Amino acid sequence: MTNHYKKISLLLFFIVSTFNLFAQGIKGKITDGADGSAMPGVSISVLNSKTGTATNANGDYNLKLASGKYTLKVTFIGYEAQTQEVTVGNSIVNINFALKSSGTSLSEVSVIGSRSTKPRTNVNSLVPVDVISAKELKSFPQLDVTQILNYIAPSFSSNRQTVADGTDHIDPASLRGLGPDQVLVLVNGKRRHTTALVNINGTFGRGSVGTDMNSIPVAAIERIEVLRDGAAAQYGSDAIAGVINLVLKKETPLLISALYGQSQSNALGREHTDGKTYQVDASKGWNLNNKGFVSLAAQYLDRGATNRGGFDTRPMLYSASPSKGSSESEADFQTRFAGLKAIDNARAVTNGVSRNNMIVGNSHSKNYGSFANGEYEIGKNMKGYLAVGYTRKTGMAAGFTRLPTQSTQIDVSIYPNGFLPFINTTINDFSLSGGLKGKISDWNYDISNSFGSNGIRFDIENTLNASLPIGTSPTAFYAGKVRFAQNTTNFDVSKKYEFSSFLKSLNTAYGAEYRIDNYAITAGEELSYSFGQPSKGIQGRAVGSGFAAAGAQVFPGYRPANALNESRSNIGLYADYEAELGKNIVLEGAGRFENFSDFGSNFSYKIAGKVKVIKQLSVRGAYATGFRAPSLAQRYFGNESTQFISGLPTQVLTVNNDNPIVRKFGVESLKAEKSRSASIGIAGKIIEGLTYTIDAYQIDIDDRIVFSSQYARERVAGVLNPNGLVNQILNTVDPTAQINSVQFFTNAISTRTKGLDVVLTDKIILNKVSNLTLSAAVNFNETKVREIKGSAVIEADPTLKARLFDRTERSRFESSVPKSKLNLSSAYSYKKLDISLRTVRFGEVAFLNPVDPTIAANNLPLEMDQVYAGKWVTDLSVGYKITKQLGANIGINNLFDVYPDKMYIDPRNNENNLSSVNGYTGGRDNTSNGRFLYSRAVTQFGFNGRFISGKITYTL
Repeated sequence: MTNHYKKISLLLFFIVSTFNLFAQGIKGKITDGADGSAMPGVSISVLNSKTGTATNANGDYNLKLASGKYTLKVTFIGYEAQTQEVTVGNSIVNINFALKSSGTSLSEVSVIGSRSTKPRTNVNSLVPVDVISAKELKSFPQLDVTQILNYIAPSFSSNRQTVADGTDHIDPASLRGLGPDQVLVLVNGKRRHTTALVNINGTFGRGSVGTDMNSIPVAAIERIEVLRDGAAAQYGSDAIAGVINLVLKKETPLLISALYGQSQSNALGREHTDGKTYQVDASKGWNLNNKGFVSLAAQYLDRGATNRGGFDTRPMLYSASPSKGSSESEADFQTRFAGLKAIDNARAVTNGVSRNNMIVGNSHSKNYGSFANGEYEIGKNMKGYLAVGYTRKTGMAAGFTRLPTQSTQIDVSIYPNGFLPFINTTINDFSLSGGLKGKISDWNYDISNSFGSNGIRFDIENTLNASLPIGTSPTAFYAGKVRFAQNTTNFDVSKKYEFSSFLKSLNTAYGAEYRIDNYAITAGEELSYSFGQPSKGIQGRAVGSGFAAAGAQVFPGYRPANALNESRSNIGLYADYEAELGKNIVLEGAGRFENFSDFGSNFSYKIAGKVKVIKQLSVRGAYATGFRAPSLAQRYFGNESTQFISGLPTQVLTVNNDNPIVRKFGVESLKAEKSRSASIGIAGKIIEGLTYTIDAYQIDIDDRIVFSSQYARERVAGVLNPNGLVNQILNTVDPTAQINSVQFFTNAISTRTKGLDVVLTDKIILNKVSNLTLSAAVNFNETKVREIKGSAVIEADPTLKARLFDRTERSRFESSVPKSKLNLSSAYSYKKLDISLRTVRFGEVAFLNPVDPTIAANNLPLEMDQVYAGKWVTDLSVGYKITKQLGANIGINNLFDVYPDKMYIDPRNNENNLSSVNGYTGGRDNTSNGRFLYSRAVTQFGFNGRFISGKITYTL
């Protein structure tokens, strides 16, 4: 019996002890400090342990802990992190947190720009870094990454292009005024692949191959880090202007948002309600038993087309304008011309043909994007990680209208009223990056492999092949594909040494990289590029004394001669050292060697330092050398395209760098661009909440790769000159003279870019339920071409030298992006209400005409060189939290409906100009017969006007 009571007593003791054990711990509620609302999905971790949790839908959390002392850390995207020490006894401890909005990114910790394991805010970093939080990414109505950055980051520029073939669907971007291919893009710190598209049309970034950041859903991004400093010695090729690192979300609550918006604008004497946009996105992150996480995000974006085109000014749409008879008086001629024009106008009205016959604005696009990001502990000192993304983007962009009068480009039996051709693209973008990281002894290691590909398919519709017999051409064609793939393997190790002397610590990092690039072009169907149909013995159609144009109008397909599949590899080795000297000095040195299989090797180095002069002031600076390897597309791309020069269609042959035609111009194989950059700045905090950074920089680049101006066939009095060098070269591949000009890539110029970045941010806590954040940021930037140098053949011929890099190409480098950008923003929070107001001044840009109008002999208006004044664009966003989970937002981009300056239109470019003396011409301005009223050759802020949107957000 006694044993029985002992057993019962032990059992009761065990039960009570167990109850007391599980009764110990910490619980509480986490709320928004501005309005007191519950915050679901907030991360609560116990420092120096693997224990953690997240709040539920009501903002509650619960941690089971044994007795002892703990430090809790509470974090949530867009809010200031909080830590608190807690002592747990024999009962539950209640700890509540009220989080404050971070308001500004300047206190955010960045990982880019240093391989040290010590986290630093960008105010404390050795080089300038912007950190843009998820909250900022979603605050205003810009919907994709490049547009968001264009309005947030002063040193970044990007705009959607129009009537530019594939560039309508992939936006070229610039950092510090440099090219789209001179900034390196990372995702989670791993190199991101570039696109397969090489921009060959007359827009900013002509000749470059950039990275499509818009293929990454905004819903998947936790923050964006923008390193504004040369970093090729740390990260490799392309990081001349800097590095943009997109960091993916981790543990987050379920967040679903739906948006609808459209233009609400008045311009050109018309009201515009186009650009209807639908967006739905969602993201969710899960904690995996405190051993890791997995996060999923997806987005659907349907962006409608916009049109800000002018009216076609050509007097006649259906027939050629008449010529004045030798015995006809001017008055009789104009009367006859007016009668013919009236008949032509009546025919257009009867057939429903409008003079607003182009689509000049955003293309129509649909974007289906998804991303998964995860990490899991698979050993005591080892974690596995994986990030997988896939985006499918379809687009539909219009080209130039073909009129019935353009006999070499039309078949009036198929299109009696002319036609507007469309380029349809299907872009598939895939990426997979994974690896293992951890610690062996005192060494941190990270071994990873990243694969990415970008493929673009071109389908042309509402078009024809004019060279086929009358009435036989199809109206849609498959024009081929381009694809770029990249596989990168990295092995990185680092170790930090601590000392008890003036040298406090030394962080050492070493690494190796092996990368394989592949670029391929697949030919289109025969009729998309052919002159006639050779496979069936059908000759190309003659038109008068010449021939009809070959291939699909607007975008002739890739020919079998263009098809290729080329690869290269490179090996990179780097070393990076960062030392802390005393309490106030940090120095860094890095070197990187790379060897490419196609052009050779390069060594880059960088030194940087920061000195804390006083508590509120640090001085920082850096000097770096860098390089950019020529892209495979720049080396191997070739095609034939129809481009409009001064409003006239031109068949242009683009030849790759290995083509014999290029060698006849004396141009050798492409080599790497080399850079030298220096920066110096100050950073600090004036008073609590008010921070500043001021950084000046200079970047010199030698052997920059350019896409040459077009070398047109020489003519004398309108007749081909058989002795012209370009004629002789082109006749070797095109004896029927269908090709009008040729262009190619070459290392030809050296540039210097100078600038200044200033960022000021102040956060003001008004009271317990409201706060105000004010920020100002400005970038001043200037690029000058210091030298233009061609091959010996080109240098020996002044005409060839002048056309290698003409005035327009020079202006693309020197003045096509704003020389200054000023960003003023404010964010006010009061309980459940958030109001954000931002105004950005986009500085002036300029365009230079290919032919110099200041030379009297050219007889051109001086206004063909044009400066476009700086403009202010203001955005407003008002958000209200209806319930704990449901929020609503109204956003207005371009509140005051501001447009860029209009392009100059010459008085003679007028459809009612029927004179035979100084009569109608579209060649004395750059509006393409009045249809481009806003320039597409320069990049400011686009020309779509006001955009209004409404958004609903649900968080659980």
